[in-house]
Amino acid sequence: MGGFSGRGDGGRGGDGVSGRGGDGGAELRELLGLALRRNPKRAHLLVSNVLGKHVPQRPAIVHDAGVRLGRRVRELLGDEAAAGAVVLGYAETATGLGHSVADGLALAPYLHSTRRPVPGVATVGGFEEEHSHATSHLLLPEDPGLLASTGPLVLVDDEFSTGRTVLNTIAALHRRFPRDHYVVVALVDMRSPEDRARLDAFAADLGARVDLVAAAAGAVHLPDDVLERGAKLVAAHEEAAPDHEAAPAPTAPPAGAAPTASPAGAASTVPSAGAAPGAGPAVVRVDLGWPEALPDGGRHGFTPAHRVRLEAALPTMATRLANALAEAPNLANALPKAPDDPIPPAGDHSPPPADGTPAAPGGYAAPDHPAPSGGGAPASPGGHTAPDAPADDPAAPADDPVAPADDPAVPADDIAAPADNPAAAPRRTAPAPGVPAAPPAPGGGGAGATDRPRPPRPSSRRVLVLGFEELMYAPLRIAKALDGVLDGVEVRYSTTTRSPVLAVDDPGYAIRTRLTFPAHDEPADGPGPRYAYNVAPGADPDRRFDAVVAVVDSTADTPALHAPGGLLAALSTHTDRLVLAVVPSYRPQNPPTPRTVPERQAPPMHQPSYEPLRGPDFSSYAPEEVGWLLQDFSHVTLEAPTEEREEAIQSGGAHYAESLPVEYQPNERYQDLFRAALDASAARIARAVGAVTETVLAERSPRPVLVSLARAGTPVGVLMRRWAHHAHGLDLPHYAVSIVRGRGIDTAALRWLADHHDPSDVVFVDGWTGKGAITRELSDALAPYPDFDPRIAVLADPGRCVDTYGTRDDFLVPSACLNSTVSGLISRTVLRADLVGPNDFHGAKYYRELAGSDVSGYFLDTVSGRFAEVAEAAMADARQLAATDRSPTWEGWAAVERISQEYGIHDVNLVKPGVGETTRVLLRRVPWKILAQRGAGADLDHVRLLAEQRGVPVEEIDGLPYTCVGLIHPRYTRGATGADGKAVTTAGTAGTTDEANTAGIANRDERTVAAR
Repeated sequence: MGGFSGRGDGGRGGDGVSGRGGDGGAELRELLGLALRRNPKRAHLLVSNVLGKHVPQRPAIVHDAGVRLGRRVRELLGDEAAAGAVVLGYAETATGLGHSVADGLALAPYLHSTRRPVPGVATVGGFEEEHSHATSHLLLPEDPGLLASTGPLVLVDDEFSTGRTVLNTIAALHRRFPRDHYVVVALVDMRSPEDRARLDAFAADLGARVDLVAAAAGAVHLPDDVLERGAKLVAAHEEAAPDHEAAPAPTAPPAGAAPTASPAGAASTVPSAGAAPGAGPAVVRVDLGWPEALPDGGRHGFTPAHRVRLEAALPTMATRLANALAEAPNLANALPKAPDDPIPPAGDHSPPPADGTPAAPGGYAAPDHPAPSGGGAPASPGGHTAPDAPADDPAAPADDPVAPADDPAVPADDIAAPADNPAAAPRRTAPAPGVPAAPPAPGGGGAGATDRPRPPRPSSRRVLVLGFEELMYAPLRIAKALDGVLDGVEVRYSTTTRSPVLAVDDPGYAIRTRLTFPAHDEPADGPGPRYAYNVAPGADPDRRFDAVVAVVDSTADTPALHAPGGLLAALSTHTDRLVLAVVPSYRPQNPPTPRTVPERQAPPMHQPSYEPLRGPDFSSYAPEEVGWLLQDFSHVTLEAPTEEREEAIQSGGAHYAESLPVEYQPNERYQDLFRAALDASAARIARAVGAVTETVLAERSPRPVLVSLARAGTPVGVLMRRWAHHAHGLDLPHYAVSIVRGRGIDTAALRWLADHHDPSDVVFVDGWTGKGAITRELSDALAPYPDFDPRIAVLADPGRCVDTYGTRDDFLVPSACLNSTVSGLISRTVLRADLVGPNDFHGAKYYRELAGSDVSGYFLDTVSGRFAEVAEAAMADARQLAATDRSPTWEGWAAVERISQEYGIHDVNLVKPGVGETTRVLLRRVPWKILAQRGAGADLDHVRLLAEQRGVPVEEIDGLPYTCVGLIHPRYTRGATGADGKAVTTAGTAGTTDEANTAGIANRDERTVAAR
């Protein structure tokens, strides 16, 4: 399919970016393999052999790869700067690698991003990973001030393919927590020269130093027709060997019930799914003795003091686990397997028919090993030497690819990182880098020896410790400690993952087998399949694991884990012994008071002296309808042609909030559509306004302060204010403030509100939700201001992103059809450094010259004129909503991620779901195509008209969760449209750049140039 070229130099410097050499002679072919994605828009996946995610690897190799990178970072920074640094790892793939880098750095705390929201823990920040299977990252440190330090920020990922994720992260964090030094760390750097130049320019513009540390660098060479060939290969293999996944046996005991409590350290046998009729396999649950209040990883932060506690506890946990492995019943007795059953050459593997006799050692079933009655002989003080991996094992090269003998950062006598293969070296328990060894307990034997029984003799030859998605580090350290106490046993480590990859059982292919099972941690983005790769043995019995230790956190220890078809059932068909270890999910109990941290604007104690702007001097709304917490930029020329803005935004040369689009002037036909749409939907809008306002009054505050997010939220805020007066005689204060995606809310406006009103009464209002980007932006922006409630009240919530709404239907809100002429003649808001000072409100323009086309009052009066007739229905809706589970499901965000992947866009910010957002795309951006729900009616008349005027195709599809979705032109340049701004590139063609650009963009993204 393609190939690698590379070298071990790990980076370069220049124009604000400096780099350090990598691990000398590391070979990319030893570090990486290639696999096919089941995705026609992105053909390949780089599969690391030393990460412990897709390829089971010896835990010493996995941990030491990160430790050595961390030592190089410490050498680069020096001890003083290293002590002030923070290490940040990326979820899910690099959570363990980042933690290992922090071990090597030794002096700095560690934090990793997460895709799991934690109730009660505020989001301090977030960013997008454009090429990931799941793109959104949250930052949930227990100490909100963790990222506010001015020391270096060390960002750790498994690979650099384009560098966009790093740029997104640094840009998001630098706006809020500026610093002058960043260090970017990865196992491999596969960026093209163009990607490297982009980072150089970014660092220079940022005014900060960015260093690169990588074990190896190179490039992937893919043929021009890689997408087509990849799709054919996937189709051929799936047809030859359709998915069997991990089929459970037909009956199983009830799953998910908590086991009976057992004494500390004792193993308890619990039934698991996947049982054969009558006598199913049993899973042994082991109590690891995880230290109380010790974080299970870096989701909320992990300090050097935490590391000391973990190091002290690991030997005891390893011994308990070794005992559990010896006590585990042999599953082969419950589910016999025929040794010579055929195994499909590709895809996933079901259990062989249970009609044969157990195989001899090395086959499907290992001989039964009864647990010894005694404790067995302990490992000698010097440890032991594990058997070498098979010579043809691609996951275990003869020479350690990340630890050449001449690496100057690794001392020759370093126990944790020997010069040759660490998995073949004597195993000795050594303290973590920078951590003093614990004093020996009375009687010898090291830390914990007095309460630790001698480990039993092993009953397995190959053991896999399988972690769980983001929970990578704790299983890795447990696996490494277990490897130190099991004599004559090969211990391997890997984790489950969200990422779908094609499995082909061929020795030259990186992903040979795949187990599929449902998610078992009730993820915030909804249910979905999860995967474990290279765990099933496939056609090679020597690759079979005699025992598997599944390590999950307590959040993931749910009925779905134990259910038929769940992870444990899938594993039980491919091993003789199955052990479950549950690490308590750490949740901060008493979050500290947020510190004063660097913000985008002013320190909190300084407030602006000016008052809100009001009509008629600013906007066509009546002065009591809304006060604008903005500056008047009417005198400033801010407009730029749509195509020029789009190119600047997508190239990274400008932010969308730094300029304004030229205001769209609708023709008579379009204005007729607006009036018809308003007449048809006015009652429906009025009813939704009533429902959301009643919900706010009942649940949020009896006298709320309405704060609309300018400008789409402003007409809705005015209507909610009118409803409160109509139904209850209330005269509610109403303001409009600016919020900017990627830059947050106007903090000067927040301080004004806090000075004039009780923040607990403030209710933020918007028009509708799309994928929920602004919902997340507001939550992140308000993290330093806990007195403000970050929940948004919206008229319509088709994205299912909020819990306060009037309806979740995706229908036309006519205020979305127009720009300023339905929003009080106010432009969208502007945030530009030369116009907005640190203590200033954001700005906007008042288009007085468009007064002849203004329909703002007409829209408001038409809707509020229907209040009386819908009052009873709106009150009933509010009562029904009060009795409904309205928890956000984020279905819209999941749909956008799926569309981004399917259409090869790989940037959720270019996918705008819903009628309102699609209209904005057609009015203000460069549209690529419109996806419409098949059979959508009059709600899309104005969309079809605008699309016709812009030369944009409307593609009707089935199964769309929205009425329509607008796709902004990906990787836009002005050459992608004609001189008139239409998306037509060839004279006489009525379509768009569709096929040519789709293929060109996708191919360009998938290819990198040769090694530098």
